[in-house]
Amino acid sequence: MMKYSLKRKKLILCIVAFLVVFLGGIRTLFFGNSTQAYITAVVKRGDIEESVLASGIVRPYRLVAVGARATGRVIAVHVSPGSIVKEGDLLAEIDPTDQKNDLKRKKAVLSHYYASLVEQEAHLTLAQKNLARQKEMIKAHAISRANFDEAAIQVKIREAQIAQLREQIVQAQIDVKSAEVNLSYTRITAPSSGTVLATVVEEGQNVNAVQSVPTIVILGDLSKMTVKAQISEADILKVHAGQALYFTIFGDSQRRYNGILETVEPAPEAIRNDISIHPEMSGGSSALASSAIYYNGLVHVDNKDNFLRTYMTAQVHIILGRSRNVLLVPSDALHDETKEHKAWVWLLVGKNKVVAKQVTIGLNNKVMAEVVSGLNEGDVVITGSNDRLRLEDIDWQNEDEI
Repeated sequence: MMKYSLKRKKLILCIVAFLVVFLGGIRTLFFGNSTQAYITAVVKRGDIEESVLASGIVRPYRLVAVGARATGRVIAVHVSPGSIVKEGDLLAEIDPTDQKNDLKRKKAVLSHYYASLVEQEAHLTLAQKNLARQKEMIKAHAISRANFDEAAIQVKIREAQIAQLREQIVQAQIDVKSAEVNLSYTRITAPSSGTVLATVVEEGQNVNAVQSVPTIVILGDLSKMTVKAQISEADILKVHAGQALYFTIFGDSQRRYNGILETVEPAPEAIRNDISIHPEMSGGSSALASSAIYYNGLVHVDNKDNFLRTYMTAQVHIILGRSRNVLLVPSDALHDETKEHKAWVWLLVGKNKVVAKQVTIGLNNKVMAEVVSGLNEGDVVITGSNDRLRLEDIDWQNEDEI
């Protein structure tokens, strides 16, 4: 009987020991250590920059679509993409046969009027001499008054014909000059120096300049480039002309191009589709309402090494502010930030004590924030924890409290 009782006691002790170990493991597994685990960061000095990020397109500062003002067949294209041209260089030629023939006809008409003028001037001279004779004869009563009047009328007729011919000659001279200009249009020249970016037509192709000006060559000055940055509606009130900026391109994100925001366009490009301006366009206003709104900001930059290419994509950083050697904390450490640049941070004092401290914030780029006052270098701030902090566990202090 005693042996049975002893065995029973040992069994009970084993079960109790097992339960203690098991429950302890469960507690550790599900509830962890009683000590709160925090994610922290140390307040350090450093540099910070706050900026507005915008996507942009790189374009030549001067981009020209060189068009043809003559109708006809393209007989020669003297350039290709990449050709460097100077102002006045010949780019392409259109068959000038029709224009040459038209010029010949206009010159022939002008020559005819000149010949007619010479003839009429000769007739006028004879009429004037005849009138002078008639005048002497009427004084001598050798002829009737009717003969004299007839001679005077002939002089006036010749003078009127000469005046009409002079007007016709002026018009014919204008026609000749117009024909010469039309002939010159068959030789398409560069309006400015630059690089040929594209040739739109090929030899043998017909172009029609009657209703519109067909583009022959696209020319750009690559020595200076313009970046057209699309600034979102959410950021547009933060930026203005004159702000410093820099941009990078996808092909070389390490190289920065510095510049100044030259101008911010007052309206988005979508205004071109506004139905109130273009009533013939259907759905313009609804399209504006449903699409994102961007305003174009322009910046010019030198491209002497020709590294920037047309229509490259640029990441533009418009600088809102910069600070050097200031106290910095992660932005995740800030709580309840106000418009007055006040915020709360949780300081870790010792191993477990949490103190809530009100601070004044300067620049904040959403990654790091500048601390103007309220913290010291070396302070440890809490940026996160495994458990949510309880308000009753926090010691709340104002900015001027230690």
